[in-house]
Amino acid sequence: MREKFQFKTFKSNSHFTIIHCLDTSCSWRVRAKRLEGSGYWMVTKYERKHTCTTDFKKVRYRQATSWVVGECVKKRLINPGRVFKPRDVIDDMKRKFGVDISYSVAWRGREYAYENLRLGTPEQSYSLLPGYLHMLRETNPDRFKYLFIAFDASIKGFQYCRHVVSIDATHMKGKYRGVLFMAVCHDANQQIFPLAFGIGDSENDAAWTWFLRRIKDVFGERPGHVIVSDRHRSINNAVKEVFPNAFHGICMYHLLNNLKNKFKTKTKELEQHYIQTAKAYNLQEFHVLFYTLCCAVP
Repeated sequence: MREKFQFKTFKSNSHFTIIHCLDTSCSWRVRAKRLEGSGYWMVTKYERKHTCTTDFKKVRYRQATSWVVGECVKKRLINPGRVFKPRDVIDDMKRKFGVDISYSVAWRGREYAYENLRLGTPEQSYSLLPGYLHMLRETNPDRFKYLFIAFDASIKGFQYCRHVVSIDATHMKGKYRGVLFMAVCHDANQQIFPLAFGIGDSENDAAWTWFLRRIKDVFGERPGHVIVSDRHRSINNAVKEVFPNAFHGICMYHLLNNLKNKFKTKTKELEQHYIQTAKAYNLQEFHVLFYTLCCAVP
């Protein structure tokens, strides 16, 4: 690879393989056969010297496939604390071998290295979940509920937090996609306190109802309970079904973005009046500020 000599497979099957230089006039070639009863191969013929011209030496090396790149950078990924991006793979291959590779080859090579080094494939990771959850229940009784996950510290700490639970979801972009559901609140120090998270297939009525039922199972429902979210219809339906006695508030940030999208010509003026209105501390002050907001953005 360092010399940028390129080759092609002339003939290959399960018993033997013959590889030639990409230049048909070049004498370089390798012949190998498979040893019976094993997975090993033995080289039976090797013409070492290249007689091809420099025209066949390319910076874009055709044998730099994703698995070759993965084998070349695998040792660089041993340290779990290091972030090794595809751009780093490209730079590494250029520095070590003088070979240019595309971003997609670098990304696939890095994924190959991860799978074969220590992390395994997504399928293997998912297959470990049943055993992992079983051991969690065995070693941590009464601390975990279902695949919905709520840590013991979160369950115990909730009693010291405000009973205002903010919920939201985000779409995952991995191989299996899906939706990640989250629930947080604020502690006495005004810091975000994570309560629980779960995974669903999509952001629909069934998924949100399932998630909120798990929240209720673990954290209960108390007087003055408040749930804050965006204006997603499925969240509204699920809150009415699972927490019928709780007050359902709309997230100030999400509502502001909705207003900005609707009134694009007066965003600065709108934001100023909106924030003042949203932070009103009594009903009388709210009505006054809300009237000002309506006048500013009719």
